[in-house]
Amino acid sequence: MAGDLSVALIAAAAIVGALIGSFLNVVIHRVPAGISVVHPPSACPVCETRIRPADNIPIVSWLVLRGRCRSCSAPISARYPLVEFGTAVAFAGAAAWMLSPLSPVATVSGAAGAFGTLATVFLVVAYLWLVATSIALTAIDLETHRLPNVIVVPGYAVVALGLGVPAVLAGDVERLGVMAAGAGILFGLYFVLWFAWPGGMGMGDVKLSGVLGAYLGFSGWAALAVGAFAPFLLGGALSLILLLARRATRKSGIPFGPWMIVGTWVGLVAGLPLATAYLALFGIAI
Repeated sequence: MAGDLSVALIAAAAIVGALIGSFLNVVIHRVPAGISVVHPPSACPVCETRIRPADNIPIVSWLVLRGRCRSCSAPISARYPLVEFGTAVAFAGAAAWMLSPLSPVATVSGAAGAFGTLATVFLVVAYLWLVATSIALTAIDLETHRLPNVIVVPGYAVVALGLGVPAVLAGDVERLGVMAAGAGILFGLYFVLWFAWPGGMGMGDVKLSGVLGAYLGFSGWAALAVGAFAPFLLGGALSLILLLARRATRKSGIPFGPWMIVGTWVGLVAGLPLATAYLALFGIAI
């Protein structure tokens, strides 16, 4: 019975993810241009015909229309169904992770006692917000080399409410402390890098680092250590590959925001086992 419920919740998360992905396409297109995400309604950029509700069904509509506008047959970028599908998969994966008995959602909600349900709601919203913004910021940074304040800055409020309130309900002062330390450590690290190397690190990266550091700290020191180190390892490896393949030069600008985001999720999902395995090489146990 519990297994059936988990499958149903993961399937529901995938459906919600596809719907959110449709909205993220609007965010990715409009936010960098400074256009409202709620007005005007979505329309074809070529013929300006308003998109019908039946043609706005995530993934399905693009397939039915064969990737073209119904009115003028202008091509519709494959990015739209890819973002919708990717968000559906990401939401499903996040749901499976949150249902794990070792996830912060399970441990903090369980410790919150009578407030467990309320803590769960706050945590689920906070982590799904992180999933959605991870996708939006990755797409925007890759295309524009920017991390817009309108998406990044509200993350501090999400952290304070979505993570902080459940920790308070659970009486977990230590988790609150590590969360605050994570935000401060990563913000300080990226600020120093921005100050010392302004051409290689943007202020958007600095602002985002505090949010990501809080999420990592909420999961513990192991997640924080892995999540802080992983972006530099992964980003450095890609840069080396591009240099060797002559697809980039030392002066090429490679957005670092996506690697910060990927590294954070590596820390959240696999931080403890990775840190344990690494320390075990030196005979140190966590």
